[in-house]
Amino acid sequence: MRCAAGHDVTDPLAWRCPDCGAPHDFTDLPPFDPGSIDTGTWSMWRYAAMLPVKPVVTLGEGATPLVPVHLPGGSFLAKLEHLNPTASYKDRGTSAAVSHLVTHGADHLVEDSSGNAGASIAAYAAAAGVTARVYVPATASAAKLRQIAAAGADVVPVPGPRSAAYTAARGDTRGVYASHVWHPAFLLGHRTCAWEIWEQHGRRLPAVVACPVGQGNLFLGLAHGFRALVGAGLAGRMPRMVAVQAAACAPVAAAWRSGAADPSTVDERPTVAEGIRTASPVRGRDLLRVVRSTGGAVLTVSDAAIGAAQRDLAAAGLLVEPTGAVAVAALGELRRRFDAEIAEILVPLTGSGLKTG
Repeated sequence: MRCAAGHDVTDPLAWRCPDCGAPHDFTDLPPFDPGSIDTGTWSMWRYAAMLPVKPVVTLGEGATPLVPVHLPGGSFLAKLEHLNPTASYKDRGTSAAVSHLVTHGADHLVEDSSGNAGASIAAYAAAAGVTARVYVPATASAAKLRQIAAAGADVVPVPGPRSAAYTAARGDTRGVYASHVWHPAFLLGHRTCAWEIWEQHGRRLPAVVACPVGQGNLFLGLAHGFRALVGAGLAGRMPRMVAVQAAACAPVAAAWRSGAADPSTVDERPTVAEGIRTASPVRGRDLLRVVRSTGGAVLTVSDAAIGAAQRDLAAAGLLVEPTGAVAVAALGELRRRFDAEIAEILVPLTGSGLKTG
């Protein structure tokens, strides 16, 4: 593993570079090889040959449907990531990360989360036979807190903004910090979503992919996976990658509009899209680099627009939480920006509406 500054990271349990404190990534990853797909496996681990992690713990994550959706605001392809085992896209990253951490001796995991990542860590820790403690904002969805506790994890509510839970988790030295934001093993799992899209879409890539973005793990994992396909000569070019943020808390959008290389920290104002309420994304520079290199964009949507998109999705049979509707709320702006390519837009629906309330 190596950080962006070029420092080697040799500790497999390290959640950031010990030399400079930056996030790090796996290096020398296997190339994507379609001949190595395990076609008899119906989970993300059909791509095990392309991952430097063995599936020590899996609950059947991945292999989610790709379906056309027709709404009043337009049509698109939806990747139904809310149908993963704990009802959010986080399970792909968690399966890879918990497998990696347990392989290297972790027996107690510490995480901070607004809900979905905590529920995922709790479930996969239980499946792996290890314990977990999850720090959450005291204002997090009660349904998500019940889900975390149901898997046997210790739930520690923290007063204040989302960032307060992060600070509290970092101060817990009783276990391994299994951060879905920092540890690169989480990004590995999200690559598999890109590879499934390629298979399900006739072994080609959509023209535009729009994701809700807070820390942007799914967005970056998709970009890495698409890049591996392009590098293997299996796709002509990257999709235009579009990050969509809630207007109330949109540091990546502010940086994109100003031309900055890095997002500045913004006020962590409340939004119905609690899953992307992130004032200072750890991999913000990477997010902006992907957007710019693919000819994409960073858009913002109001809470009112998010609510309307959530209702439209429910009327079409797709019950998602507010965060899952964020990119759908931007369909009108996406049509204006990418008119010639709009028939090829894809949106992952990231979390189930059954987890809210």
